[in-house]
Amino acid sequence: MIQSFQRLLRWVHFQRRSAPRSGSVLHAYLQTVTPKEKNRLAKFAAKLGVALNELASIAHPSTIRRWIREAAGGVKKSVAKRGRPKTKEEIRELVLKMAQENDWGYTRIMGELKKLGIKPPSRNTIKNILKEHGLEPGPKRGEGTWDDFLKQHAATLWQCDFYAKKALTLKGFRDLYILIFLHVESRRVYITPSTFHPNEEWVKQQAVAFLDHVKESDLDIKLLMHDRDTKFTASFDALFDQAGAEMKQTAFRSPNTNAFVERYIQTLQQEVLDYFVVFGEQHMDHIVTEAVEHYHEERPHQSKKNELLCKRPDNAATEDEPDEQKLRLQCNERLGGLLKHYYLRAA
Repeated sequence: MIQSFQRLLRWVHFQRRSAPRSGSVLHAYLQTVTPKEKNRLAKFAAKLGVALNELASIAHPSTIRRWIREAAGGVKKSVAKRGRPKTKEEIRELVLKMAQENDWGYTRIMGELKKLGIKPPSRNTIKNILKEHGLEPGPKRGEGTWDDFLKQHAATLWQCDFYAKKALTLKGFRDLYILIFLHVESRRVYITPSTFHPNEEWVKQQAVAFLDHVKESDLDIKLLMHDRDTKFTASFDALFDQAGAEMKQTAFRSPNTNAFVERYIQTLQQEVLDYFVVFGEQHMDHIVTEAVEHYHEERPHQSKKNELLCKRPDNAATEDEPDEQKLRLQCNERLGGLLKHYYLRAA
């Protein structure tokens, strides 16, 4: 067999004498060996074993062995899959759900899965799942973010702030003040009567009136936030302390921490008060009262999924056909048509 293979090699060499010799001889041979010659070489070399390493001259022994495998039909050994199996999609979704809805780290998530009777993935697997979706694998520690604080306390958190509007009087334009309280979760507001003199006594009176309003409503107060305006006196804070509400001042130059009431003030100003020249306290109180009733009962709110804060009977949805609804559609106007509210007239 060895002699036959050697004769075959000499014959192939003889056939290749006229082949191009640019570069290495091996490169030239490989370029010109035909498929038929490869099959013949592979047939003779298949039974040589380790002797092929000494006899092969036209190509590297590993190349000839590849020809042998190709001639045998290209059968390749199946490579067994290594490593851990991929985490099931249901478990991945559970891990993400727990991480997004809580401040848990990967160890706590493992414990929750185990509690549910699910064999949890390893710590590194859970960590990698969280990182793939931009979530921190470690638990949140410390005091947390401002958003966390608002979510935890929104049901009992109120914010308040002063607003001043220029009013035209016999003495010219003067600042007319109102004090606005806003419940963060429901977005409902309470606005005091206006005054030209927001002194300590007036501020205390409005605090007492507001606390009475809270008792009569279904809202609670455990926290009250306000800025560092000097009109918020120590006696004002003391009244809320006595009622069991904690006072919280905003940081210096940080209006965003009182953002909810600030945003309502912007709404009140831009949608209503900017359209009027105010002529005194009674005029101001009338405008504000109409605006607050519209805000609570007639104006959809984007932050509350376009729902009304306080639903009235004439706002109830019906199942009428569009043409019938059109015939029954009514419009209610406030403040000379500035504020409009559409509703369906009862049949």
